[in-house]
Amino acid sequence: MTLPLNVRRLGRVPYESTWKAMSAFTDNRTDDTVDELWLLEHDPVFTLGQAGKEEHVLAAGDIPVVRVDRGGQVTYHGPGQIVAYPMIDLRRVGVGVRELVNRIEQAIIDTMGEWNIGAERLEGAPGVYVAGAKVAALGLRIRRGCSFHGLAFNVDMDLEPYHRINPCGYKGLEVTQVLDLGGPSRLADVEDVLVQEFCKQFGFHAVSAEPSLPELPTRIAV
Repeated sequence: MTLPLNVRRLGRVPYESTWKAMSAFTDNRTDDTVDELWLLEHDPVFTLGQAGKEEHVLAAGDIPVVRVDRGGQVTYHGPGQIVAYPMIDLRRVGVGVRELVNRIEQAIIDTMGEWNIGAERLEGAPGVYVAGAKVAALGLRIRRGCSFHGLAFNVDMDLEPYHRINPCGYKGLEVTQVLDLGGPSRLADVEDVLVQEFCKQFGFHAVSAEPSLPELPTRIAV
């Protein structure tokens, strides 16, 4: 038996309103809430994790910097990058935090394999790499046993903003993308495979959900 996973393809959406929505979803979910995976692109933004150091933002210029409640240092989001937010009840799927990270990384690695791109992990540096260059970054938060925030997977984007930061806190870290590695440029093509591999890792079956943020119940004060 596989578990249902509501998959929402949200298109290009602002960062901060999406962050608030996934935080509210996590706060309001119950034991019966179906897990969700949101797939989207963000307008250009740098995000700095809870322990993120301002010194890793070298020259933000016209791109806003938002401090957020995920793990990790600074990263960049922009058009042409798949951002995926898995909102999963870890107890339901039977994984801990380390295994959650490993399986998300493996889903990305196996997605790259669809186009014969050899990707790998690097010990102590969460994310996915090809020949030492980072193609996908991870930054998660667990609250009440459930995950939110997620991954950023470079497909066909302007990589220049990465030169304005030390990506994930690593000075001089090379960054790459699927298109430059011989893969497709269409985000939808990569998303389709990513959803399939993600479901395989966690024992889900994908259910297409409305391409909009879910409506949350209004809590009644007692």
